[in-house]
Amino acid sequence: MKERYLLELDLRRVPSLAPDVVMCGSGIAALSAALVAAENASVMLVTKGQALESNTFYAQGGIAAALSEDDSPENHLQDTLNVGCGLCDEEAVRKLVTEGPDLVRQLIEWGTPFDRAEDDRLHLTLEGGHGQRRVAHANGDATGRAIEQSIAARVREHPNITFLENHFAIDLLHKDGVCYGLLALESKTARVLKIEAKATVLATGGLGQIYRETTNPDVTTGDGMAMAFRAGATVQDMEFVQFHPTTLYVAGARRFLISEAVRGEGAWLLNEKGERFMQRYDERAELASRDVVSRAIMLEMEATGSTNVYLSVAHLDAKMIRERFPNILEALKKYRLDLTKDRIPVRPACHYTMGGVRTDLHARTDVHRLLAAGEVTSCGVHGANRLASNSLLDGLVFGREAGKQALALAQEPQPTFPEKKVQPIRGKDEIPIDVDDVRASLKSLNNRAAGIVRDRETMANALRMLDFWQNYVYSEEFATTKGLELQNMLGCSQLVIRSALRREESRGAHQRRDFPETDDARWKQHLTYNRKEFE
Repeated sequence: MKERYLLELDLRRVPSLAPDVVMCGSGIAALSAALVAAENASVMLVTKGQALESNTFYAQGGIAAALSEDDSPENHLQDTLNVGCGLCDEEAVRKLVTEGPDLVRQLIEWGTPFDRAEDDRLHLTLEGGHGQRRVAHANGDATGRAIEQSIAARVREHPNITFLENHFAIDLLHKDGVCYGLLALESKTARVLKIEAKATVLATGGLGQIYRETTNPDVTTGDGMAMAFRAGATVQDMEFVQFHPTTLYVAGARRFLISEAVRGEGAWLLNEKGERFMQRYDERAELASRDVVSRAIMLEMEATGSTNVYLSVAHLDAKMIRERFPNILEALKKYRLDLTKDRIPVRPACHYTMGGVRTDLHARTDVHRLLAAGEVTSCGVHGANRLASNSLLDGLVFGREAGKQALALAQEPQPTFPEKKVQPIRGKDEIPIDVDDVRASLKSLNNRAAGIVRDRETMANALRMLDFWQNYVYSEEFATTKGLELQNMLGCSQLVIRSALRREESRGAHQRRDFPETDDARWKQHLTYNRKEFE
């Protein structure tokens, strides 16, 4: 990925702001970081859409933490390590599971309406990969929305925090391994704004929109990963992309996620013939981890020549289903489907990115003054396959850590970006680009080449096409969010497929037809890329 700035700019003439801390994103990681840093620093939250437009807002299932008397952080740690297939950082997972419960209790104190049982204890559910019930949920199946709203209310009331909505982060301002802030584009006016800060935090989420089949909102285009990589930060484990097994598959419908918790409550997966099939693939049946269930569904679809399988809860108590999953029921009504009695057509779709910007236990990247938290990172807690409902906890724990580190940097003198001008990409070709067409082609290509099951020939062909597209897409100086997103999606796609080609084994969410076995001797290691390797 080449350096990208929007125009040849004289930075002395660009409107500028200088908060102590600038953060990109508006999900649980960004909001958690902002609240901590704002204790004694001015914080600006930059988001390319509206404040609540994030993966957090759409998270249905819940947040996992050892909150019951018969559970423990040690049990949670072991389940996480097992699902991570040998690539979790145990120290990072221990931080997650030990600090997590108190932070969830803090959410309760802030008014997050987690659901409770009749005895007023938290109602905890079971999800795939967990050894026991430990997933707290709110408003049935709207946990992310409830958490985001409770944290966002505190953020909006804080006098040291300001939101800059509808501003797209073009690139980080950096030089010689130091980050000085970023350039942002106001979406409506195309005005460029320089934001210099003592600390910069990336909490921009994942790259789900590089796939045609995805549960992610439109804003998840890999922007933070691409910006960090261009600035010299190392990315790690980009081949590990998790597919959610059960997303609604109806012609013309968005790929609406049917929560993991539905299977946790006892739902069955049925093939085209109406037969349960998961027992043939794993002894845990429908409660196997996401990688196992997703792969089994794809194999069953191939065996039966069908485009989907079905999710059924008709054998369960309808009253319980209505109370537990009100939002899913309401969404399905649009397609004349009743969750309590109909077979719901589902198939896997891209859901979560385990890889990303490499960070340490303190949310630090290898670019000074650049921090990162949440799905944009590879912080060591998810390994090769994320344990269900660990993502919100990840954003909570490591967002808080990013905020602590940003606050420490905010006590230092304000650095000034040493460059007076930033240069454009050279050698621009006058090639008209239909951004929507290239974007659609890119998403379809990734679905074929870097989906649930992969092989060398398909990925090699895809990489040649991506490299060809880069020759003219990256030479454009876009003044629109869509064009800038396309460049980020293209760069992230190259990193995903290069990493997947390099890992010649099957592990967790990464499955190779040509290398179907797990090879600990050669591949029980992280794969990293740094921009310097391509220069």
